[in-house]
Amino acid sequence: MIMPTELGTRVPTARRSAEVLGEGNARGRAIQLWISLPPDLVQRFRPHVQPLARDMIREIQLAVPAYALPLRGEFGKVMTSSIEQAILRCMDTAETQARHDEQWAGVFRHLGRIEFTEGRNLDHLQTAYRVGGRVAWRHVAAFGQQQRLPAEVFSVAAEAIFAYVDELSALSIEGYTAAQAEAVGSTERRRRRLLELILSEPPASPQAIAEAAKLARWRLPERVTVIALEQRADQHRIPAPALQVDGLVDLEGDRPCVLTAAPPRALHQLARSLQGWRACVGPTVSLGEAAVSLRLARRAITLVQRGIIPDRPVTWCEENLSQLWLLADEFLVSKLVERTLAPLAGLTTKQRDRIAETLLAWLETRGGAPEVAERLRIHPQTVRYRMRQVEKLFGPSLADPDARLDLEIALRAQHLLWSAR
Repeated sequence: MIMPTELGTRVPTARRSAEVLGEGNARGRAIQLWISLPPDLVQRFRPHVQPLARDMIREIQLAVPAYALPLRGEFGKVMTSSIEQAILRCMDTAETQARHDEQWAGVFRHLGRIEFTEGRNLDHLQTAYRVGGRVAWRHVAAFGQQQRLPAEVFSVAAEAIFAYVDELSALSIEGYTAAQAEAVGSTERRRRRLLELILSEPPASPQAIAEAAKLARWRLPERVTVIALEQRADQHRIPAPALQVDGLVDLEGDRPCVLTAAPPRALHQLARSLQGWRACVGPTVSLGEAAVSLRLARRAITLVQRGIIPDRPVTWCEENLSQLWLLADEFLVSKLVERTLAPLAGLTTKQRDRIAETLLAWLETRGGAPEVAERLRIHPQTVRYRMRQVEKLFGPSLADPDARLDLEIALRAQHLLWSAR
């Protein structure tokens, strides 16, 4: 029997225990308690290590169905080794008073990593640690009664066991969190790469896109919507928008964008999360046409910047298709304007504007003087005067459907371009 007088200062009283626990951080708490136990007592407990490990494994497997696997292969190796190392480390710490072992700590960080890799949360591992602690205490208590240990030793041993459980849990949380952060970073990089492949012109092969989607853990949809984003010119140093959109996101490049399978109706709340950013939503298209949708969305941003399309937090390409089509190739449209509206070249700027305005209203309404006058808010007689000038300038072409179409396109395009000046 080990009496209190034989343990000397190695057995903390309640006050000494409190002093010990105050030293160091939370992780050092268990170490301080282990090294306060008598080394000869630890040596006598060593024959009990193997039975303790077997009981821990059995009860952990009963308590955690996810671990109830045959102890073969990598799983069995890791589980058995971790339990044995956890027990032996306690013994070694008490005997050698070693306070830090990074290699040992790495074992339990690795367990946290394994849990993340296997797609589990930390509940199973935390339960295993608690079960292991209860089994350890049961064995230690039986050993202590057999050895007729004093109450002070029981108290320190119990406190050390449960502080140790907290320490192991903390290490595994570190490993789990690190693996989670690495996976998030890796997934984000892979998803940005997938986005690049989908939006590249010429497009990547379907096989390359499918493989990249598999690595990025993103299911390829049949139809997608692409959103081009831009920070507003009147905003400075604002953070990237926290978009509540499920999809592929690139907010770090020079031309940020989002590709999503969400239906257009799900994107109508987008403006709430922009916080000073401008968004242009491209048409919903097949996955293979995503680059075209993005091109239109970015073209829409350019037209918004120029004042051709109204500046709103969210611009929908579907609502501005005529403007996008008319100005898709401004060189060609300028040549059409130049050729089709050549009869106006000899007029003054003021005359040219009035004749063009009246001719466009007539082409759009195909009505008489009263309808055109109401549209332009001028007197019908003024319309009749201007239309006589139009007939002199354009002559028989006004009766030609193709010529009228060219005229309307040219006048609409010119109106859009002039409105932005």
